[in-house]
Amino acid sequence: MLVELAPEVLLLLAVAGFVAGFIDSIAGGGGLITVPALLLAGLSPVEALGTNKLQSVFGSGSATYAYGAAGLVDVKRQLPSAALAFLGSIAGAVLATILPGDWLRAVLPAMLVVIALYFAFKPDMSDVDRAQRISPFLFGVTIVPLIGFYDGLFGPGTGSFFMLAFVALAGYGVLKATAHTKLLNFASNVGSLLFFSAAGVVVWKVGLVMGAAQFLGARLGARLAMKNGARLIKPLLVATCVVLAIRLLID
Repeated sequence: MLVELAPEVLLLLAVAGFVAGFIDSIAGGGGLITVPALLLAGLSPVEALGTNKLQSVFGSGSATYAYGAAGLVDVKRQLPSAALAFLGSIAGAVLATILPGDWLRAVLPAMLVVIALYFAFKPDMSDVDRAQRISPFLFGVTIVPLIGFYDGLFGPGTGSFFMLAFVALAGYGVLKATAHTKLLNFASNVGSLLFFSAAGVVVWKVGLVMGAAQFLGARLGARLAMKNGARLIKPLLVATCVVLAIRLLID
């Protein structure tokens, strides 16, 4: 899809992509920045969603590479879960063209506030793994595709939902959960992007410019997250969930 924007607008979108990549690589919620920025630049809502998926692939891919290179996530071992997140997101994106998202917009703020409260007040939140509440197999075939489905259907808060699931159900420490979240979010982004691309609603020039900036922002964010662990991830995750909830309530 061809959309011509002034150079200064592209520059501002690149800045938005960099900041979103930084935040998203640590706590999720980058779409809180990029989707409104794309709408303000003049893209239609469906173009904004499709283009956001393109630039998000760069950010989540960059963070996945950084965490994988540091040994925090075994990418090969997680490929089956990534495949299920990929398929779930495609199914969600298809359904998004049929069902209205109003009911999701109504309940999502409350869900995000619950996540924020969980991470804010859970006293033993750290980078140390805990006991699993669900088997890895059951987690992979139920929770992962369900959140992937949500990402394709609606999107905001996907990283936060993956984080909550890994910490509360899989027993992961905060940093390990963040690393695994980025891999699955990358897979769900790719699945959604394929559908939106086939539908012809991706503005490629804009998405690639923002994607390059988001790639750099995500690398910086991942480095800081690996250096500081739960001390950085926990407060940023709580703040991101609260801000995203407020934004959705305002909308």
